[in-house]
Amino acid sequence: MSDKKQDVENSEVIVAKAKDFWTRNSNIILGIGSVLLLLVGGYYIYKNYFQKPKEAKAADALFKAEEYYRIDSFKLALNGDGRDLGLVKVIDKYSGTDAANVACFIAGVCYVKLDDNDNAIKYLKKFSTDAKQIQQRAYKLLGDAYGDKGQSAEALDYYKKAAHYFETDKEGSAEALFAAAYLSQTVLKNNNQAIELYKELKDKFPGTSSAAEADKYLALMGTYNVN
Repeated sequence: MSDKKQDVENSEVIVAKAKDFWTRNSNIILGIGSVLLLLVGGYYIYKNYFQKPKEAKAADALFKAEEYYRIDSFKLALNGDGRDLGLVKVIDKYSGTDAANVACFIAGVCYVKLDDNDNAIKYLKKFSTDAKQIQQRAYKLLGDAYGDKGQSAEALDYYKKAAHYFETDKEGSAEALFAAAYLSQTVLKNNNQAIELYKELKDKFPGTSSAAEADKYLALMGTYNVN
């Protein structure tokens, strides 16, 4: 048998198998295709006709609250002025949007400023971002809020998390590491841990203002050879 004839016969076998497969499974294939089409179409409709307009409305609603926050009118920022929504309402009304996520961070800051640590923790824990410097700040604020509540172990964990999360920001990392060391020394009364943290601060971030402060506290604990 010639190679050409063999190729033709092989092709016919393949076509026959394909037809047989289609005959036996066409309903399943069409069903899967329909589901995929509905999913893709549904996502497109949701994204373009629901999510985008919602994001735009949320951003508009957030604008006035941000203005109040920038001038330190924290209660107006949180609760609104009777005409414009505050951060809390933006978060509730526009849940799932980027603006609501940002509002969680700002609300957390406002509540820290107002010494309402329970609400500060509530909203800062809801917040998350890929912007490492801002996320680092959120962790530091959580440490402050837990510390003010007297929950020192939780505060220490968040200070350490902030310190190690984005070490490119030397000042921010050093500030969080200093807070962890100071808490260990003055509240937890764990001088060994405090010395270790102060030394880590000096080693990693020697040019920062926090590192200069660390020298003073190391000296107070009798650790003079810190360089």
